[in-house]
Amino acid sequence: MTDITTEQATAAASGAAATERFRSRHQSGHTSAGTERVDTLATELITAVHDIVRRHQVTYAEYDALKAWLIQVGQDSEWPLFLDVWIEHVVEEVANENREGSKGTIEGPYYVPGSPRLPAEATLPMRDGEKGTPLLFQGHVTSVDGTPLSGATVEIWHADNDGYYSQFAPGLPEWNLRGHVVADETGHFWINTIEPAPYQIPTDGSCGRLITAAGWHAWRPAHLHLKVSAPGHQLITTQLYFRGGNHVEDDIAQAVKPELILAPIPVADGKGDGNEVTYDFVLDKA
Repeated sequence: MTDITTEQATAAASGAAATERFRSRHQSGHTSAGTERVDTLATELITAVHDIVRRHQVTYAEYDALKAWLIQVGQDSEWPLFLDVWIEHVVEEVANENREGSKGTIEGPYYVPGSPRLPAEATLPMRDGEKGTPLLFQGHVTSVDGTPLSGATVEIWHADNDGYYSQFAPGLPEWNLRGHVVADETGHFWINTIEPAPYQIPTDGSCGRLITAAGWHAWRPAHLHLKVSAPGHQLITTQLYFRGGNHVEDDIAQAVKPELILAPIPVADGKGDGNEVTYDFVLDKA
C-alpha cells in the first residue's frame, strides 16, 4: 500500500463513508418499535445517565466537555464507529441468545452490500501482488439438523495486510477482498484470500480522543467478516479470528468469542505457501 493511502485513511473519511453506507441501507429513518417500547428504553437510558451523574458527582466542566465531545462525534460522522465498537456487541448478544447454530458477533462499520458473486471455489478480488500471507478458508454450511445447504451464500469481507478496508481507504479497488461465495451442492466452499492484519480503529477523530482520554488501546485483532445465509434459514453475521493473534484477548470491540477462533495450519500441499483454515457454519431454521 502506498504512503498516500496510509496518510489519507483518516477518521473523517472513514466516518463519513460509514455514515453514508448506513444511511443508504436505512433510508426511512423510522424505528419499528412501538411508542411504549421507545418510552421504556429512552426513559431507562436517561435515568441511567442521571444515576451516573449523581454517583460520580459530575461537574459542570465535565458535563460541558461531554457535550462538546458528543457534538464533535456527529461532526466527525463517527456515530457508526462509536456504536459499533462499544455498543453493538451487547445488542448482538441479546439478539442471538436463542440460536442453536453457529455463534454470531458484530457486523462492524465496514460492511458494504453488493460485492461480486463468486463460485464455491473462488479467489476474492485483490490487487496484483496483494501483500500478505495467502490463506485458504474452507468449510461446510449445514442446517441445525445436519442437512447440507446447497447453494448457501458465504459473504466475506476483511481488511488487507495493512489493516485497511476497500471503500473506506483511498487507493484500494472497489471490491478488494470482498465477495459473495455460493457453496456447492453439498454446502462446501473454498475461498482463497490473504490473512488480514490487526488494525487500530481510526484515532484522529472523536473516538480516538475518547480512547486517549480514558487510557485505552484502539486495536482490533485480525479477523474475517462473514454473513452466511440460505433459503429457509436465519442469516448469521459473524467474525472469525486467529489463534495467538495480537489483541484476541483484549479486542476493543469486545466481539471475540472462543467458538470463533481459528487455528491456521500450513497448506496441505506442503509447499509452504500460506495457511489454511476450516470452519463449518450451522444455520438455524427461519
